[in-house]
Amino acid sequence: MTHSYDLIVIGSGMGSLTASALLAKLGTKIGILEQNYLPGGCTSSYWRKGFTFESGATTLVGLDKNMPLNYVLKQTGIKLNARHLPLSMQVHLRNDKIINRYQPLDQWIAEAERVFGKKGQAEFWRKCYKISQFVWDTSIKQRNFPPANFSDLIDAVKNANLSQVLNSRYSLVRTSDFIKKHGLHENEDFMEFINEQLLITAQNYQEEVNLLFGATALCYTNYGNYYIDGGLINLVTPFIDYIKEREGELHLRTEVQHIEKVDSGYLIKTNKGEFQSKMILSGIPINNLLEIYPPIISKYKSQIMDSPKLNSAFQMGIGFKSNKEFESIHHQIHLVEPLAGVGAKSIFLSLSHPEDYSRSDATGMRVASISTHVPDPQNNIVDEKIAEEAVINILEGKGFLRREDVVYQHSSSPRSWEKWTGRAFGFVGGYPQYFSIKPWQMIESRVDGQGMYQCGDTSYPGQGIPGTTLSGIIAVEKMMKDKRIK
Repeated sequence: MTHSYDLIVIGSGMGSLTASALLAKLGTKIGILEQNYLPGGCTSSYWRKGFTFESGATTLVGLDKNMPLNYVLKQTGIKLNARHLPLSMQVHLRNDKIINRYQPLDQWIAEAERVFGKKGQAEFWRKCYKISQFVWDTSIKQRNFPPANFSDLIDAVKNANLSQVLNSRYSLVRTSDFIKKHGLHENEDFMEFINEQLLITAQNYQEEVNLLFGATALCYTNYGNYYIDGGLINLVTPFIDYIKEREGELHLRTEVQHIEKVDSGYLIKTNKGEFQSKMILSGIPINNLLEIYPPIISKYKSQIMDSPKLNSAFQMGIGFKSNKEFESIHHQIHLVEPLAGVGAKSIFLSLSHPEDYSRSDATGMRVASISTHVPDPQNNIVDEKIAEEAVINILEGKGFLRREDVVYQHSSSPRSWEKWTGRAFGFVGGYPQYFSIKPWQMIESRVDGQGMYQCGDTSYPGQGIPGTTLSGIIAVEKMMKDKRIK
């Protein structure tokens, strides 16, 4: 039996779900194909040994005015039950100083001056925040970006204003040069702080990240950070429910093996049979799409990133008896020595909210999610047992938990990630920012010009829930512009 839809969506990450929800609202008959047994991709949660663990992302940003998730919720009416976090994050430096990443800009500047000294801090952060506001405001207004044809360019010019013209120059400035301009490059603690913060949100360091994206990445804690009880699967579920209510269908454990272009649209061959559709939206990495749809290889030959340019992750989940409270649930810990078994310079820790009792089937329990980057995942082998032991030692030394209170722990390396997500090399976090790749050169939504589109964290602009959500918005905009959707 061949299932037929107006649109087949490959993968169920936030880019895919964003586009699917917006299109379902317009009456498009949608079929979502997800290779895993749970929807959400790298934004999901799973139950194991009495605890709910996050499958990837642990931070939720994007609900502020002019930000992508806010836009989608307003367009669809989808409701989220999210807790606002008073303190976005704490950063633990190697010198044992703790930095509070406050959301209000003035409060954050005062904190940065307390830790790093007053020289250049206020001017640097005010400018970064102003650039970040410009990026989010422009991203929602310029939904045809990056322009791929003359029509896109005309629309971009029509929607342009003086601010966009003036601020676009920051895509040609390295974040490292901007730091040097403010006399902050000789501040060793500050430079370490910036590099490790950029690695979370831009997947690269200051020398490679242009200021347009660098400033936005550095200021993501100056926007609302939220937590959803029960894990981020409860961000995904309202989108799935919305799509199903509008006759969309979700097919789990359905892996796409090959795509053929046919007269009526596309024939999609999977392990569960064949599907047919007029259009396709791919929410999987472009690396994976090339394997199942070879005709596009020549188009993406110069844009594709292989393992040496990508990052995967070592991730660890811990269920433990809680013995204290913390000012923040998110912590970046800079390491005196590289993490044993991995080699990373920092780890990121997210704790379940103290008032979220749904993450465990026993009282008095908390869940910890720990992650760190693994560069060139195809060629780097992680020793999980050594890394797990090192993480426990670090967390115990910092007072987050006691070894004897750990009830359950498990970990995953790049090979585990590749199996769980199906993503090439097990890479996560999207394509890293590289200075040689300008914003207008990033992978755009149209794949073959015949009805296939792309979203997700390898298409513009990538990076985190706000970026992947924006990629879904842009894909829908271009479908409508191309008159694929009525």
